[in-house]
Amino acid sequence: MAFQLSPLTHRRWHNFKANRRGYWSLWIIGSLIFLSLFAEIIANDAPLLLRYEGEFYYPAFVVYPESTFGGTFGTEAEYREPEVQRLLTDGGGWMVWPIIPFRYDTIDLYTQTAVPSSPSAQHWLGTDDIGRDVAARLIYGFRLSILFGIALTLMSSVVGVLVGAVQGYFGGLVDLLGQRVVEIWSGLPVLFLLIIVSSLLQPGPGTLLLLLFAFSWTALVPVVRAEFLRTRNFDYIRAARALGQSHHLIIARHVLPNAMVATLTYLPFVLNGSIITLTTLDFLGFGLPLGSPSLGELLSQGKANIQSPWLGLSAFGTLSVMLTLLIFVGEGVRDAFDPRRAE
Repeated sequence: MAFQLSPLTHRRWHNFKANRRGYWSLWIIGSLIFLSLFAEIIANDAPLLLRYEGEFYYPAFVVYPESTFGGTFGTEAEYREPEVQRLLTDGGGWMVWPIIPFRYDTIDLYTQTAVPSSPSAQHWLGTDDIGRDVAARLIYGFRLSILFGIALTLMSSVVGVLVGAVQGYFGGLVDLLGQRVVEIWSGLPVLFLLIIVSSLLQPGPGTLLLLLFAFSWTALVPVVRAEFLRTRNFDYIRAARALGQSHHLIIARHVLPNAMVATLTYLPFVLNGSIITLTTLDFLGFGLPLGSPSLGELLSQGKANIQSPWLGLSAFGTLSVMLTLLIFVGEGVRDAFDPRRAE
């Protein structure tokens, strides 16, 4: 049986497509996210394919010791070193390199100019202040930022929707106490607390995600709470109660779908805020560990190396394009769920 959209879903999709800016922004940001998932194929300091003595190897995906190719060391082969390349040539080998033959953490020890070096045929966007390829760091940094933001947005949305639903549905004392807790928690100086905690813990991506989640779940609580307060006394909700349906069933089946309309329109903007928070912490030096592919850290390098404008401009351009596209997608989603827009 062919899959068919409901009339309501069809109308919303039509409204979203009518917003050409949001529609094409979704395609562009989706394509960029999809390509970034293959960052190891696009930018890597190990060949994608290697042939040595009649056998094929895949160094970008499998770790091979140098001794595999006739070397003396049992550690992973450094394929950019002249000695390793000589061993491969002697064995009749050849290599297929990625488009960018550097990872985000690869230091180019054979650059002919002082670092940070300007854009060239070897380094399309130049190198940073320790010789790492800027283009590779942007690709990995974009992936890390967008995936980190999506994970933080999903986690925050689940808790925010749950808290807002409980407050709005039950009302009374539950809503009063819950609202005071949310107001106090959201009134805390989040950035300063994150800086203090980060300076004490040296968090990794997982720890930093949990820290940001602890202060970001309040963003959707007011929206969901308002929707539940508005709909909890509608006639069909009262009828469901009179029929003996449980509270959690009424919330999940009858009230939550209406509340999710307003929630979905906020998600792209919550995602933007998550990415900005991560970038800010990295820029200040309290975010991801040193060496991580961070757009904020690249912005910080641009600030410290004003004589090398490609550092700051590359990171700023990447962030600007990413956040602008997400904002346009958010505007399209808002139009799609606007009941005043008819097909």
